[in-house]
Amino acid sequence: MAAIHVTGLRRRYGEVEAVRGIDFEVAEGECFALLGPNGAGKTTTVEILEGYRDRDAGQVEVLGLDPQRGGRDLRERVGIVLQSSGHFRELTVREVLDLFGGYYPRPRDSGEVIGLVGLADKAGARIKTLSGGQQRRLDLALGLVGDPDLLFLDEPTTGFDPSARRRSWELIESLRDLGKTILLTTHYMDEAQNLADRVAIIAAGRIVAAGTPDSLGGRDEGEALIAFRLPAGTALSDLPAELPGRPTPHEDRVRLRTTEPSRALHVLTGWALSRGEELDALTVTRPSLEDVYLQLTAAQELTHA
Repeated sequence: MAAIHVTGLRRRYGEVEAVRGIDFEVAEGECFALLGPNGAGKTTTVEILEGYRDRDAGQVEVLGLDPQRGGRDLRERVGIVLQSSGHFRELTVREVLDLFGGYYPRPRDSGEVIGLVGLADKAGARIKTLSGGQQRRLDLALGLVGDPDLLFLDEPTTGFDPSARRRSWELIESLRDLGKTILLTTHYMDEAQNLADRVAIIAAGRIVAAGTPDSLGGRDEGEALIAFRLPAGTALSDLPAELPGRPTPHEDRVRLRTTEPSRALHVLTGWALSRGEELDALTVTRPSLEDVYLQLTAAQELTHA
């Protein structure tokens, strides 16, 4: 069953159509990443799903309810972590979580949530004394305290140092393991790659690609790039002629782009072994999620320029 179902969603601001008839679904228990540049329609879409903005056209269901009319029945089952939020700065971390937990019928224990987000040593600290990263952890705690079925995470690790980001990823993964549904927006492609079951890219108000992070834009079937250093005393002309692709020099390496990486590696390594040589700095890479994202969004921006 779909936790979120969107068909033909449209939203206009004056002469500007910010969302142009998009369709997508998020399955129950799935982590779904919605990616897009600023101004692409991402924030408008998420705010419509959250029930904070009305749509002009289309059908939207969130946990079986229309967010435009869902009211308290929907809000009690949804947690939201905004890009930034204001808190009661004079309250302590525990006090503000107790306060927000009181808005829900079955909140999680405040102490448990504080531990989950790594703020145990700050439970009694006033919010105004927290660092930026600690305040983002508190934002995440506020989204979790109601024990939601569906969690909206809007750039949840902005301002985190690398270790804090990894801890947050582990927390998000544990929530998914518990059956929670997560809709994530982020500008960190490695975050989407590591956390999302599926990804959709929105650009100029349209969904331009959707799929798993590994398959998006044909990543798993596109050209692979093989790079290596030539053994001492050899030249490009010495490489075997049956290579599937044309090797070219690049700085101190040789590059080979091919749609047959297994065959290319077999030919290359067989050639090197027959000569008693090693292929130093040998790597095989495919386009990254960031490469695909930049290509798709740039193409859409050019179309609407």
